Amino acid sequence: MKTILTLIGTLFVFSTINATDIDLQKGMVITHSVSFLSKTYLLNADMDLSKPILVIEGSNITIDFKQAILKGSNDQKNPDKFYGLAILIKKGSKNIILKNAMIHGFKVAVMADSVENLTIDQCNLSYQYRQYLKSNWQREDISDWMSFHHNEKDEWLRYGAGIYLKNCINPTISNNEVTGSQCALLMTNTRKATVYHNNFSFNSAIGIGLYRSSQNTIYNNKLDFNVRGYSHGKYKRGQDSAGFLVFEQSSDNIFAYNSATHSGDGFFLWAGQTTMDSGKGGSNDNFIYNNNFSYAPTNGIEVTFSRNLIMKNIIKDCDHGIWGGYSFDTDITDNTFANNRIGIAIEHGQNFNIALNSFENDLTGVKLWSREKQPEDWVYPTLKNTESRNYWIAANRFTATETAFNIMGTDTVVFSGNIKLMVNQPLILGERVENIDTSREASVFDMDYQKDERLKLIKVKELPTLSSPSGKKEIKMTVWGPYDFSYPYLHLKEIDQQGIYQFEVLGPAGKWKPEKMEGFELVAMGIDSFPSTLSVKADTVNPYKQIVLTRAGNAYTNQFGQLITDDRPFTYQAFVPQNNWDINWYQWDAAHDPEKDYETFKQIFNQVPVKSAKNKSIDFTWWGKIGNDLPADSFATVAETKLLLKAGTYEIGITADDLVKLTIDDKNIIDAWEAHYTALDENTYHSKSIYLEAGWHQFRIIHAEKKGLATLQFYLNPLWN
Repeated sequence: MKTILTLIGTLFVFSTINATDIDLQKGMVITHSVSFLSKTYLLNADMDLSKPILVIEGSNITIDFKQAILKGSNDQKNPDKFYGLAILIKKGSKNIILKNAMIHGFKVAVMADSVENLTIDQCNLSYQYRQYLKSNWQREDISDWMSFHHNEKDEWLRYGAGIYLKNCINPTISNNEVTGSQCALLMTNTRKATVYHNNFSFNSAIGIGLYRSSQNTIYNNKLDFNVRGYSHGKYKRGQDSAGFLVFEQSSDNIFAYNSATHSGDGFFLWAGQTTMDSGKGGSNDNFIYNNNFSYAPTNGIEVTFSRNLIMKNIIKDCDHGIWGGYSFDTDITDNTFANNRIGIAIEHGQNFNIALNSFENDLTGVKLWSREKQPEDWVYPTLKNTESRNYWIAANRFTATETAFNIMGTDTVVFSGNIKLMVNQPLILGERVENIDTSREASVFDMDYQKDERLKLIKVKELPTLSSPSGKKEIKMTVWGPYDFSYPYLHLKEIDQQGIYQFEVLGPAGKWKPEKMEGFELVAMGIDSFPSTLSVKADTVNPYKQIVLTRAGNAYTNQFGQLITDDRPFTYQAFVPQNNWDINWYQWDAAHDPEKDYETFKQIFNQVPVKSAKNKSIDFTWWGKIGNDLPADSFATVAETKLLLKAGTYEIGITADDLVKLTIDDKNIIDAWEAHYTALDENTYHSKSIYLEAGWHQFRIIHAEKKGLATLQFYLNPLWN
């Protein structure tokens, strides 16, 4: 039993003669097969992702962690501060097997660059980096929106990942779990991957993401509850989260027998900026077969500016079942739609076959339309015909659907043998409609189709079962992502007009009881086991709101992946001052451009405001004008208030587009008066922790909007003891 150890600089290079298990140490370079002692390793990585804990380099190497746990970012409490890379599999490596690893607490757990025949199997890579979400139960915050449009320089890495593959050929990703992270598996320039039997659920952005990645086979995975930007009955835009993300020239992939429910989009495909700028290419010829994309706040499937085959999927209770804007030469065949606002919505589509689908209880079954004029800043419609035209719609079944077909701005639609039962409006035709052929609609039309030969690549042909409660009402967002039903959680459902807060008391089996309340008085309690309810009335004087409950029961895993064995409390905390903000809005001109000279810009505050108001909070998002006959662009906001505070540390936050400053007691606290802060949505949020003495404090916000979307949202939260 012998192990050879060579020290080169700060790196350890291991090669094993026999199968003795070894200790994992920071800076190791593995060049031969090895297995690790099965224990917990607390090792902080460097901030630089090019300096991982462990490097794997070479050919024909198996690395068996034997369930050893590698934990990074041990000096950080919250996942938005996680950093570093656990494992890098270097360029040129071949035939690498990584298995049985338990890796948590990094920006990225495993990265492989230009590796051929990589296998990652039986690994738990959960609880990596994820953003702190500012959207709450009442309204969303634009700083939570994702932006995937570019990844030529690995821009997606800023979101972190359980697994990040780039330039890889023939990887196999199987039987792994990534939960409690922002993104599970991201692949860029990766070909011929086989991805199966993974559980990539309950992440705050993406289950599986592809960028310039083609000829991959992805099947029998669970990608449920990859979601953000949702509050049931309040807002539902999803903020570009998705079970599947397929971007920028990702073609000839197979997606079959996957469950991607309760995600922002179940499946989100976009041709890419290359297509938008050239009118060519796309994310084409993907085969989307027999998946469950139900309960998406936005689209069950979104496929845009591309050509694809969509067959035998289940799409229930989404806003749109399928959104196919600007797609072409696409087949939508034998899918099941139910309880969607619109089953199939296609804007500016061309050459579609829509056949053998069933629609039940959808408000609209199929909607086809076009705009009269394209956006002036788009290159795409100047290079490619974008008329809405050429649809063959046959042998579909509509049951209890309010409107079967709603068509406008479209040329040439042929209907044949569509069955309509309990349909209020069989066909609505709007303006600019030509060549609508319904002559064969009353006939019985029986048809069949051939299965795609690519299905032979699928080993297991069954959908994974959903183990969590189903329905969009079960999407309950926390500041760290979707609630996963494994730990006790006090979920605010509603505040009624009487100021009564209605909570759901959720969690694994056990008993609960109130321990402490501040700023509330008890109104009603449900049963003392989970799930239950709690109603409390807010004290209108005390702005500090806190409810502390305790749970007694078996051990559970909390939202940070920690095993909790004691009767630990769980809480709801908020700061709700009753003071008014005095707010004034001003118009500025080129002579007072806020980015050129701040002192000159401030002269506009000597003018009469174009609008004034008193508000309980600073919570504005303007998609257009700030009021009737008032500006939408080139305006400034000045907001002031005084707050009586307890002594303590406070987290101060502002989301602003475009420029913002905050002073407290005339001291500069936040200064984001530069355009680069709005280059990415996540950079529009600015925060700082400060200690404030007990007493009154003066707050002043100065905000300037240039053009486009404008937002200004202010946060003040005490750091509770």
